[in-house]
Amino acid sequence: MKRRDAIRIGFCGALGLSMADLFRAQARAAVEPGFFKEGKAKSVIHLHLPGGMSQQESWDPKPEAPSEYRGAFGVTKTNTGEMFSENFSRQAKIADKLTIVRSVVGRIPDHQQATYQLFTGYTPTTVIDYPQMGSVVSHLFGGRQAMPPYVAIPALRGFEGGTGFLSSKHGPFQLNADPGAKGEFKVRDFSLPEGVSLQQFERRKAAREIVEGQLRKMEASPETLNTMDDFYRRAYSLLTSKEARQAFSLEDESEVTRDLYGRNYLLKRNEPAAVGERLLLARRLVEAGVRFVTVNYGAWDSHVDIKGTCTEHMPALDHAISGLITDLDQRGLLASTLVMVTTEFGRTPKVNQSNGRDHWARVYSMLLAGGGITRGQIYGASDATSAEPARDEVKLEDFLATVYHQLGIDSNEELMAFGGTRPIEIVKDGKVVKGIIA
Repeated sequence: MKRRDAIRIGFCGALGLSMADLFRAQARAAVEPGFFKEGKAKSVIHLHLPGGMSQQESWDPKPEAPSEYRGAFGVTKTNTGEMFSENFSRQAKIADKLTIVRSVVGRIPDHQQATYQLFTGYTPTTVIDYPQMGSVVSHLFGGRQAMPPYVAIPALRGFEGGTGFLSSKHGPFQLNADPGAKGEFKVRDFSLPEGVSLQQFERRKAAREIVEGQLRKMEASPETLNTMDDFYRRAYSLLTSKEARQAFSLEDESEVTRDLYGRNYLLKRNEPAAVGERLLLARRLVEAGVRFVTVNYGAWDSHVDIKGTCTEHMPALDHAISGLITDLDQRGLLASTLVMVTTEFGRTPKVNQSNGRDHWARVYSMLLAGGGITRGQIYGASDATSAEPARDEVKLEDFLATVYHQLGIDSNEELMAFGGTRPIEIVKDGKVVKGIIA
């Protein structure tokens, strides 16, 4: 029985409790930082593929289906005896380290709502804004060493939500720079303003603390001041920590390691694909102590010419994912780092008249690896044309609840919103998928 259930049962048996007593009981039922202990996964690298990547052209090909369902690509056999699309030939060679969930079920085939649900566990409403998974992890576990707990590479995208009802200090540290772009990669916030020495910076920091101390005595928005003070502490730690600055740089990575993740892939308009460098930086960050890293790559909304979309984006993606998993495993980090590769929904079973596929949320595929997840497994299945789940349906809420579980967080527990007056489940009705836990 959950603590929350016990409290409510106790309330029902004690008819003399007032509404205020109920709110106080609910507040005590909500979890606070320090309540959960770390699980098998100490960090998460979340690679998101925005736009809706096709399951048929990736992890769930249908070689026996008619051509209008099968699509333009062939298949490749994995080292576990399964079939991936030929687009993922590198991942096929390390399939014994992966778990592919082929039976994910979403709710709405709409980019904004589906992306928001993927990142928060809830569909958007006008009543309340829910926090992203990275923000929840930041709130409950905080940072390690001088590193921020949550980082976005290169930055957040508009549909992904934010910190919701949690403090804004739990938002991601956004690079606003791309480690794989042309030119020098430099995180702007890691350098002092031109003409300001570290000694001058220290004096300004001391002066700010004096001013804030006076404002606190005057009771001028202490919550806002505390949040800003935390921002300043984190910024100061990053500016003065050699280890943090090194973690956000690729300069000391060997040519062999860079090649492992893939380089020199170009997209249309001669732009670097950059996904290899982004995932290499993500590995460096979790190695240095970051708990949650979000990486975005690609534009997968292929209503027209899905073959062209896959041919453009998938070679770099396949190389980068296989490189990341291999690198983490070789460094002994895969057991403690959960890698999840997601997309907000899949694509329609049948290729349309424009040689593309449209939005489809009834069944699609995602990847998990490391962090206590099984290895070498295909979990669940779609039917013969990838229209519906054929077995072991995994609702998106269940997928997220499983990731939280591996981090040590029970997603059925509640956080407090609206100034501590309303407890809200981390993920509503999410159930852990035990079949993919090692």
